Amino acid sequence: MLVIINPVATKMSERVKGLVVYALQGRYEVTTRNTDAKGHAIELCREAAEQGYDVVVAFGGDGTVNEAANGLAGSDTALTCLPGGSNNVVAKLLGIPTDLVDATEHLLHLADRWEPRKVDLGIVNGRHFTFAAGMGLDASVVERVDRNPRLKKRFGPFYFVECAIVTFLHKYVVNPPRLEVQVDGRTVAGVSLFVQNAENYTYFNDRPIPLVEGARFDSGNLAGVVLTRARPYDVPTVTFRALSGAARIAAHKGIDAFGAFSEAVVRSTDDRAIPIQVDGDHIDDVLEARFRVDPGALTVVS
Repeated sequence: MLVIINPVATKMSERVKGLVVYALQGRYEVTTRNTDAKGHAIELCREAAEQGYDVVVAFGGDGTVNEAANGLAGSDTALTCLPGGSNNVVAKLLGIPTDLVDATEHLLHLADRWEPRKVDLGIVNGRHFTFAAGMGLDASVVERVDRNPRLKKRFGPFYFVECAIVTFLHKYVVNPPRLEVQVDGRTVAGVSLFVQNAENYTYFNDRPIPLVEGARFDSGNLAGVVLTRARPYDVPTVTFRALSGAARIAAHKGIDAFGAFSEAVVRSTDDRAIPIQVDGDHIDDVLEARFRVDPGALTVVS
């Protein structure tokens, strides 16, 4: 087992790291490596796959998990995770407890029921993602959130909501960036695209937030929605539908939903570069993006 540790993750400390690694050594032959920069976990995981490790544990947030998945894609080395971040979406989707002590115990029990399985990954412009990606509003939001890690750590999902409201009012109400999505033989115009590769787009604390229906880790397809307009009352009403669980987002008048697609091409229509995000991390601003699925690309154990 290779444990890749993000030392600046929300829940990380030297004491926590030491206790977790000591416990895992009771059932696994453990090697640990700390990440020291963006992209480092990708390199570490590629090396782990080449060296024949059985499993890599991404001990950090979803950004660490994303890099690990990019490094392990196409290999037989399994990925699992320990929740060290603020949201830990992948851990929740895989059924790994969000309490660190419970999650460590869960990983110890995996040694007795070792059942690796294949799951899909999404890809946007060459970068894999595990559960979700987006172009437009959500990418602008995570870019703003990541500029203030102290507030992100302190207020968690409530800080995301605040950043979403501020970003929408400042960048999207008056003159939003425009894009068009070509998917399934049709073209959809709008201001933001949201894509899922798993059952949920994210979580608000423990409440799942699915934006589309039918997406799964093993479906062989992606699913998505386009926010077609940017009126002041759209974000509050879409957010209500997302958090309530009682109303379908796809039925909102400002949403155009499409599911079970294997590829979509998105282009800026006003010559403004639009931000894209994968698994909650802003990665680039582009004029064009190509989203597609990579079926069975990742081995996981959970």
